[in-house]
Amino acid sequence: MRHICVARSFVDTNVFFYAVDARDPAKQKRATDLIADLARSGEGVVSTQVIQEFANVGMKKLDFTPEETLMLSEGFADHKIVQLDLALIGSALRLMTGASLSFWDACIVAAAVQAGCKILYTEDLSSGQRFGDLRVSNPFL
Repeated sequence: MRHICVARSFVDTNVFFYAVDARDPAKQKRATDLIADLARSGEGVVSTQVIQEFANVGMKKLDFTPEETLMLSEGFADHKIVQLDLALIGSALRLMTGASLSFWDACIVAAAVQAGCKILYTEDLSSGQRFGDLRVSNPFL
């Protein structure tokens, strides 16, 4: 069954990585369907951190050239992009203490909260975990 997204949703780097990684066809299909649904609905959100991580992982693990990485990264324009700034980093640092998150996970959660997202798609946090109105969902379960 295909999930149709209706709520503003933040997509973590791992979802984008699976969309371009053919080593797991089931995860690749799920990731591409989710990303496409969010792009069509206009409810997809990423942060500059996600884009940077995607570029780094793509070049290191999948041997993408900078040109291929740039071409693939242009797809992020279909989503709202949250810029990491000092206020967001401050929110992330407070989350680290309050929610026992790593700095990078806290930056993802803080960006999703700042953008008013209801869902955070990731496999890096516990599915069902909540941060106020934000709910974590692992799209690969």
